[in-house]
Amino acid sequence: MKFRAHDTFFIRKGWLNKGMKNVLHEPGVFMGAAGNPMDVLGIGANMIKALRYWLQAVGLTVEPQGGRRTQQLTPLGERILANDPYTEEMGTLWLLHYKLATNQADATAWYFFFNEFRLMEFTRDDFVLHLNNYIRMQGEEVSERSLEDDITCIINTYVPRIESNPEKVQPESNIDCPLGELGLLDIMNRKKRIYKKSTPNKDSIHPLILLAVILDQANGQKEIRISALQNDLCNVGKVFNLDIILLTYLLTRVEHMELIKVIRTAGLDVIQIETDMEFLDCVDAYYAAINN
Repeated sequence: MKFRAHDTFFIRKGWLNKGMKNVLHEPGVFMGAAGNPMDVLGIGANMIKALRYWLQAVGLTVEPQGGRRTQQLTPLGERILANDPYTEEMGTLWLLHYKLATNQADATAWYFFFNEFRLMEFTRDDFVLHLNNYIRMQGEEVSERSLEDDITCIINTYVPRIESNPEKVQPESNIDCPLGELGLLDIMNRKKRIYKKSTPNKDSIHPLILLAVILDQANGQKEIRISALQNDLCNVGKVFNLDIILLTYLLTRVEHMELIKVIRTAGLDVIQIETDMEFLDCVDAYYAAINN
């Protein structure tokens, strides 16, 4: 488990592109192989630490466990850099969010928020209390300050700052996290600081992105219960905040592409996988589709 590795900095627009390009040019850029990282990357020391973390947390880069500390692009990172280097496409944002929300080891608070935290409406204190209980059940102890910083960063990741602090943020100078475009979190009561998980726009999730996640979680299964898609940890229902109506709509769109078959029987609704595609095949097909 890892907490507060972001050093309170959420992902800024342009950061991931800056990180990927420089890692491709010099794998040791964050360790000074190309000169002072602050000069090369144009951001401060604490932001450099945060960017190094975020690149790994969203599945764009990986570092070796031992030896020279370098970063290299993952297969997903290579595809995103080649097809959507500025992470502007909604499908790219959903992929980054999926990797982040399922990264139990490096982004534990994000994993917990989308997979284990059952409250749909909550305060920061609610989240910290539940996360603390979860951590203790794992036999660990983490400072409450770290957990508070994590929920603040989660809110800043998914709620545009003009919505959370309209009196303090000027729209023209606003630098938000790109993942705020996904519509997964909203403010229910600003005065009482109550937040709510939101169901995203039904057309913001491309069917190939939905299928990519389903296949990534299927572990080779060719028949999957729809209830499992909605309720299993790290599957599409949990990480994309999908209710059964939206999930059904999206599955129908995938079925129209003849990649799955939805089978409804008395008491047991399932999908059958009708393709040999895997996660990265879906990613490639998505970028081919939007580029055409």
